[in-house]
Amino acid sequence: MDWIYLGFVIFLFILAVSDLWVGVSNDAVNFLNSAIGAKVAKFRTIIIVAATGVFLGAIMSNGMMDIARHGIFRPEQFAFNELMYIFLAVMVTDIILLDVFNSLGMPTSTTVSMVFELLGATFALAIIKMAGDDTGLGFADYMNTEKALSVIMAIFVSVAIAFVCGSLIQYIARLIFSFDFHKGLTWKIGIYGGIATTAIVYFMLFKGTKDLAFMTDDVKTWISDHTWLLLGGCLVFFTILMQVLHFLKVNVFKVIVLIGTFALAMAFAGNDLVNFIGVPLAGFSSYQDYMAAGGGDPSGHMMGVLNESASTPLVFLIAAGVVMVIALATSKKAHNVTKTEINLARQDEGDEMFGTSKAARSIVRWSNSTANFILAATPDKVKKWIDRRFDKSAIEIEDNAAYDVVRASVNLVVASLLIALGTSLKLPLSTTYVTFMVAMGTSLADRAWSRESAVFRITGVLSVIGGWFMTAGIAFISAFVISLIMYFGGTVVTVIIVVAGIAVLIHSNVKYKLKDEGAKGDQDFQNILKITDKKKVWEPFLNYVAGNDKDFLDEVSAKYTAITDGLMQENVRVLKRSMSELKTYKIRLKNLRKKETMCLRLADSETALVKSAWFHTAFNYMEQVYYSLRRICEPAYEHVDNNFSPIPEEYCKTFTTVRDELVAATQRLAMHFKDRDYEAMRTEEETLASLQKKFSDLRKALMVDIQSKNLNLTVAYLYLNIIQESEQLCISMKHYARASRKMA
Repeated sequence: MDWIYLGFVIFLFILAVSDLWVGVSNDAVNFLNSAIGAKVAKFRTIIIVAATGVFLGAIMSNGMMDIARHGIFRPEQFAFNELMYIFLAVMVTDIILLDVFNSLGMPTSTTVSMVFELLGATFALAIIKMAGDDTGLGFADYMNTEKALSVIMAIFVSVAIAFVCGSLIQYIARLIFSFDFHKGLTWKIGIYGGIATTAIVYFMLFKGTKDLAFMTDDVKTWISDHTWLLLGGCLVFFTILMQVLHFLKVNVFKVIVLIGTFALAMAFAGNDLVNFIGVPLAGFSSYQDYMAAGGGDPSGHMMGVLNESASTPLVFLIAAGVVMVIALATSKKAHNVTKTEINLARQDEGDEMFGTSKAARSIVRWSNSTANFILAATPDKVKKWIDRRFDKSAIEIEDNAAYDVVRASVNLVVASLLIALGTSLKLPLSTTYVTFMVAMGTSLADRAWSRESAVFRITGVLSVIGGWFMTAGIAFISAFVISLIMYFGGTVVTVIIVVAGIAVLIHSNVKYKLKDEGAKGDQDFQNILKITDKKKVWEPFLNYVAGNDKDFLDEVSAKYTAITDGLMQENVRVLKRSMSELKTYKIRLKNLRKKETMCLRLADSETALVKSAWFHTAFNYMEQVYYSLRRICEPAYEHVDNNFSPIPEEYCKTFTTVRDELVAATQRLAMHFKDRDYEAMRTEEETLASLQKKFSDLRKALMVDIQSKNLNLTVAYLYLNIIQESEQLCISMKHYARASRKMA
C-alpha cells in the first residue's frame, strides 16, 4: 500500500505547481503594482528586476518552511496517514479558493488561506482523535495554539500598521518633495535615496542572510557585531551614489522604485513561498521519514520528525522561483488583480470599479467632519504652506501613469520593510494585506481620494477587506470539511477530490480565457491612452465609441425582450434578475462615460471642441434609453411579484408585434454603429420614428378602452406605462443615433 502514499506525494507536488501559478497570480503581483502604476520602466524591465528578487528571496526562504511543518499543529501527535489527509485537503482548498478570487480580480492573501486551511484541517482531525482517545489530550496538545495565535494576530495587526505607516510616511514625503518634485532636489534626493536604499539593504541582506545555506556562523557573527558600521557605510555610499546619479540627470526616484520592486519581490519570495510549497515539502519529508522507517502501518507511524527545522533542497526553491516568474509574466488573472489595486490608488478619478455603500458614505461624512475640525484649529499660515506642497496643478505624472514616482517609491520601500521585518521574526505577514494597505494609505495621504471618488474607493477597500475575512472563514470551513471527507472516504474519495480540484481549476482558466477574449474594449481604451500624437487619437476614439455603442444596444435589445417577456409570462425570476442587472449596469455606464471622456481629452483640441457637444448629447440619450428600461422593469417586477392580474392576451399579442419590430430595429442599429454606416443609421432613425407612432397609436387605443370598458385599472396603468416607455425608447434611440452621426 506504500505506493498509494507515493501517489499522494506526487499529487501534492502537482497541486504545488498549480498553487504556485494560482497564488502568484493573486499575491506576487503586489510587488509589481507600484512600478507598473508609476510606469517607471518597460514591463519587461520590471519583470526582470522582480524575477531577480524572487530568486534571491526563494533561496532565503528556507526558515519560513517551519510554519507548514510545525507552526500550526503538533506533528508528534499525528500519524503519517492523518497528516497526508491534512496536507491534501489544504492544497485542494487553496488552489480553488485563490482561483475564485483571481477570477473576480480581487486580491486576497495566500498566507491567510494557508494558515486557516491548516487550522481547519487540523481541527477536524483533532476532533476525530479526541473522540476516539481516552488519554485526555486536548486541542492544545494537537494544535500549536500559541504559535497559531501569534501568526493570526501578526497578519491582521499588519493591516492597521501598514495603513498608518503608509499614510504617515507618504504625507511627510509629499511635504518634502511636493507634487512638483523635480524642483529643489539638489541635496534632498541624495539623502532620501541613501536612507531608502540603506533601509532596504538592512532588512533584505542583514535580516535575510541568517537563513542562507552558505552563510557560516563566523560570517553571521561578524555581520551581527559590525551591523552599525556596515549601515553607516551603506548610508554614506548610497547617499553619494544617488547624488551623483542626480547630477548625471538620472531620475533617482525611478531607481528607488526599481530597487524597491527588487526588495519587495525578495521579501515576497522569502515570506510567501511557504504558502505555495511549504505544505507539499512537509508531505515529502513525511513520506521520506515513513519509508526510512520501513513503511508498514501508516496509522501507527507518528510524525515527530517534522518538529525538526526544514532543510529544503536548493533545486526545489529554484524550480519554484521559475514557476513564479513565468506565472507572473504570463497570467492574465495577475494583470486583472493588478488593475483592481491600481484603480483604487490612482491619482485621478479614472475607472471606478466599485459602486457605493452605506458604510463608505458614513466614513466619508465622518472624515469630512473630522478634517473640517482639524482645519479650523490649524493656523492659516500652516494651512497655506501645506496646500502649496499639495498643489496638484504642478503634478507631473508621466505617460498617463496612475500616480507619480514619489508615491511609488514610498509604497515599495514601506511595504518591503514591513514584510521583511515579519520574515525576520518568522511571522508570515500577508504580502497582499501589507502592500494593499500601504498603497491605500499613501493614496489617502496624497489626497488621491477626492470627494467625487472617495466613496467609490472606500467601498472598494471595504470590499477587498471583506474578502480577506471571507477568505479566512471559507478556508477554515472548506479544509475542515474536505479533510473529514478524505479521512472517512479513504483513498478512492481522496483521489476523486484531488482530481476534481484540478479539473475545476482547468475549467476556470478556460472560462476566464474566453471571458478575457471578449473584453476587448478595455484594451482599446488602454491603447488610446498610449497614443502621443493628438491628431491620431480621433479615429481610434470613434472606433472605441462605436464598439461600446454596439455592445450597449445589444444589451438594450436583450434586456427589453427579457423584461417584456417576463411580464407577459409572469416570470418573476427573470424580472428580478433583470432588475439586479440593470442596477449594476448603471455603474458600467458611468465608468464608460468617464473612460470615453478621458480619451476625448487626448484628441486634438480643435476637433474635440467641435465634436464634444454631440458626444455628450449622444451619451445623455444613451442614459435616457437605460432609464426607460428601468422604468419598464420596476413596475413590471412589482406587479408580477405581487401576483396581480396578468395583462390580457389580446393586448399582449398586439404589443409583442410592435415590440419585436423595435427589437429588430435596435439590433440592426447596433450593427450600423459597429460598421459606422451612417447612411444606414439615418434610415433606421426613420424606422424608429415610425415605431414611435405605432406605440403612440397603441397608447391612444388603450386610453379609449380605459374610458369605454370596465378594465382592471391596475393592469391598465401598468400596460400604459409599458407603452409610454417603449415610445420614449424609440424617441431616445432616434436622437441617440442622430447625435452619434453628428459626432462622427
